[in-house]
Amino acid sequence: MPRTPRLVLAALAAAVVATAGCTLPVFAPEDSDGAAPTTNHAGKAPPAVPGTLAQWTPCPEVPQELVGRGARNMTYDCASVAMPRDWNAPQSGETYDVAMIRIRSNTQKDRIGSLLVNPGGPGASGIDFAVYLSFGQALGGLPTEVTDKFDLVGFDPRGIGRSSPVKCISDADQDATFAAQPDPRSDAEFQEVAELSKRVAEGCGQKYGDRLGTFSTEQAAKDMDALRAAVGDTKTTYLGFSYGTLLGATYAQLFPDKIRALVLDGAIDPKQDFVAGSESQAKGFERAFTNFANWCKATPAKCPIAPDARKAVTDALAKADASPVRGDDGRDATAGWIMLGVISSLYTETGWQQLAKAVDKLQAGDAEGIFDLADQYADRKKDGSYSNLFDANLAVNCADSGQTPTAERIRQLQGEWRAKYPLFGPTLAMGMLPCAFWPGKRDPYPAGPATGAPPIVVVGTTGDPATPYENTAELAGMLGTGQVLTWEGEGHTAYPSTTCIVSAVDQYLINLTVPQKGLRCPAR
Repeated sequence: MPRTPRLVLAALAAAVVATAGCTLPVFAPEDSDGAAPTTNHAGKAPPAVPGTLAQWTPCPEVPQELVGRGARNMTYDCASVAMPRDWNAPQSGETYDVAMIRIRSNTQKDRIGSLLVNPGGPGASGIDFAVYLSFGQALGGLPTEVTDKFDLVGFDPRGIGRSSPVKCISDADQDATFAAQPDPRSDAEFQEVAELSKRVAEGCGQKYGDRLGTFSTEQAAKDMDALRAAVGDTKTTYLGFSYGTLLGATYAQLFPDKIRALVLDGAIDPKQDFVAGSESQAKGFERAFTNFANWCKATPAKCPIAPDARKAVTDALAKADASPVRGDDGRDATAGWIMLGVISSLYTETGWQQLAKAVDKLQAGDAEGIFDLADQYADRKKDGSYSNLFDANLAVNCADSGQTPTAERIRQLQGEWRAKYPLFGPTLAMGMLPCAFWPGKRDPYPAGPATGAPPIVVVGTTGDPATPYENTAELAGMLGTGQVLTWEGEGHTAYPSTTCIVSAVDQYLINLTVPQKGLRCPAR
């Protein structure tokens, strides 16, 4: 993992009682507060329509609001494109404005084109992500070799951030969702969580109605091709993480002849249905937690809850049911908040020590470490407000899900998965509840080969909790032109970690040199 960044855990994996989406830790420089402004900076110029070039206007205020400054030798410009709300019925005239940022290095030479980036989620801002990436490799961003050849282009997909954002969950319901019991044992407890999920889903339906189905991944992938044309590229060069791999894979199936190079890091397997995808994440998080517990036992000087970290966490969850520790802001550190903090910490190996300290302090009556981890993940601000991260996550995931289990089936899976994945199985099962009640139209993404596409690099991390390593070969095989690149590390996603990973990805992005078949990069 990058050496010096402060992690802003913005975006979603299989969140506690939310959905089974995916997330990417976003690397932000030390002076970033991680807040995602909701203003549309691209609104200074009229949005372009698909097929025409974007009208760029300077927007130095975007990095200023996010980080306090822009990166050295980087210029920031913003634009937007008015997309049909429904690509299947563009004649309706209804549109979404999709916002994007172009970041260009002042030392750029022999420009290849634009590098389109997506950080995952669904729900994370690609504009914010591009700003963080512009600060260079020392802060977890892109290497100079890449920014000297490409314009860095980040976009907020439809419904997210600055792009006609979906907002239909109150801050109070967000808090209640995260605080809720992640593994309700009695039928009454389960029903309480189910009613909350149903209220959230119905509230989104009342606000957006038929539009809910238009926030699907396939619609966003069609937007991507309009963005390709708007930045003036004949073919797309794309770097997608986590959920961004699904968006990229969907694009590859729809527009195989429009691809120059695709890097998909932290693979989702599109062939898995909603239930199978959730179970694979339960397995991934269970494995990652075991790796954390083994690290604790092996390095007790760094882990105050050694030698048995699993027992320490399960004890903390059980104790929270009876007598939760109260935080400084008046919130009780319920089992739900603790579980969210645990999930948050597993996204990077550097989060392990933070989790151990947080659980140790919780045992001593201090919940602030757990709330710090949980709030980073949930994008909850100090004043108790939320971005639209989880609203969008629900809208996209539920629109994408062709078949969702009933609440009764989820109750059964909760018990079945508890037996297989004791810590995370029930949580991932409960995470499917909102989509079980979702009132919107469904628009599942395709799951087939990208016939006619050039080689696509699919990167996998052996210890990845949110997008388990097994997905890597599955996605590469489904696309037909996929080439697997392995990082034998911990945490979610690999690039830009270690010299080996950076070299292989950069050579592909810049020179179209496909990594050696079977290449496995060591953890360090």
